[in-house]
Amino acid sequence: MEDDAPVIYGLEFQARALTPQTAETDAIRFLVGTQSLKYDNQIHIIDFDDENNIINKNVLLHQVGEIWHISASPADKGVLATCYNKTSDSKVLTCAAVWRMPEDSEPGGHESPDDSASTAHTLELLCHLDNTTHGSMACVTWEPTGDGKRVISLADNHILLWDLQESSSQAVLASSASLEGKGQLKFTSGRWSPHHNCTQVATANDTAVRGWDTRNVTEPVKTLEEHSHWVWNVRYNHSHDQLVLTGSSDSRVILSNMVSISSEPFGHLVDDDDLSDQEERRPEEKSQEPPQDSVIATYEEHEDSVYAVDWSSADPWLFASLSYDGRLVINRVPRALKYHILL
Repeated sequence: MEDDAPVIYGLEFQARALTPQTAETDAIRFLVGTQSLKYDNQIHIIDFDDENNIINKNVLLHQVGEIWHISASPADKGVLATCYNKTSDSKVLTCAAVWRMPEDSEPGGHESPDDSASTAHTLELLCHLDNTTHGSMACVTWEPTGDGKRVISLADNHILLWDLQESSSQAVLASSASLEGKGQLKFTSGRWSPHHNCTQVATANDTAVRGWDTRNVTEPVKTLEEHSHWVWNVRYNHSHDQLVLTGSSDSRVILSNMVSISSEPFGHLVDDDDLSDQEERRPEEKSQEPPQDSVIATYEEHEDSVYAVDWSSADPWLFASLSYDGRLVINRVPRALKYHILL
């Protein structure tokens, strides 16, 4: 990608749901869910060819309602979960379900982003996540290093842990907990970190991003980041967990270097005993201050609230962001930071 220029894809409908196809580690592929009150909603399967800057796509129908959140199984490329609106007793409740995509749903050929002539296929329902006693679902997140059998859902201020059984055709509530704090917490987004033995979770609510330890979720471990606007989404980088993305209502995407929560906060450490005489550390290196949490870059290609950001599962230096007007933007981590982390 020349000069790390962003690549933009436009959807016909409004949208706020985005996820990488997590189990796909070869192709750069994202799934985007739409929000339309008038037409059948869709899931766009977006393939990005980073060598030629070409986007290919396919479209699936999601006929049960507006998609508020979407996530993909880490073990099965064909399985995903959505949170969607459902009207019951004159009330609107955001529900969640697990689906399977048809086998021929992968994008083929080099379709242009504005080509709407491709045939739309329908999803197969596997099971519902019953949240009637806990409130509306904000998101569903899969256990990052698991076999696709455990998911966590956030409903208002509750965390619900589900076991998916019988090939994901049945969801059993294994445990639940309420997150407490000052005021009435109501989460908008959350993510399990794949590091720290999967005990670290980042959540977004109000204008703050908070870090939590799942072994004691009564209070946040740390407030990671403060915005002047609503934070809608937060994502760890799956390979370098100090890289954290957030999207907010001020149309901005912020990439932060959060070394305080990193599994390797000082990079790869080498003991002095392992150094040869020629490799002895210089005095200034020994006394160097540890790195501090900081904002790396702010991206402003969007013109509406950014409701979703996520990292590619195939390329750890590439991420996508989605604003409510249906604009999907693909960006990369700045090269200088990439080389600094690697070298």
